[in-house]
Amino acid sequence: MTSTEHPVPRWADRLAHVIPFLVLPSGLWRLGLVAGSSMGMLDDAGHPAHLHGFGEHLYVVCLTLFSEAVALTAFGMVRPWGEVVPRWIPWLGGRRVAPYAAIIPATLGSLALIALWSYAFRSGFTGDFIPFSSDTAAALMITCYAPLNLWGPALLILTYAYYRRRTTTPSIPPTPQHPTPTAAP
Repeated sequence: MTSTEHPVPRWADRLAHVIPFLVLPSGLWRLGLVAGSSMGMLDDAGHPAHLHGFGEHLYVVCLTLFSEAVALTAFGMVRPWGEVVPRWIPWLGGRRVAPYAAIIPATLGSLALIALWSYAFRSGFTGDFIPFSSDTAAALMITCYAPLNLWGPALLILTYAYYRRRTTTPSIPPTPQHPTPTAAP
């Protein structure tokens, strides 16, 4: 693996690795529905709720895969392909990624995630939004979805680190190899 233009802080690299794991529990919970479990949810009649038909199963699987794929894009903030488009991509391969071409979408995505999950938890889990067969089943769902509240802030922090790394020039202390520039007489 080639290195980035400026070194990535260790904490930022670790945070990029954490983000996909914030999304994983909710995906696994949804895959439980695809596997045939009601995951403790009840329908309007008070019976265990299940997915019906191939379309619902396909939707849940695609939603889960899409969510995880989007979470994996956080690696672009700490990997060389977030600075230079990989050569295998037609027409763009090898070109430098303009910093704001990554910063703006990542910032907007972060803010959207913060708004989405703040709203979902405020409205969805404070009332009788989804009926469950037991408090344990409800707690399991909340536990699986709660890490999604950290996805937006984590991506925003990672985006700020990318911004700092890509848009500021590091100051090099004066040394014999790098003398301080002086004005010409």
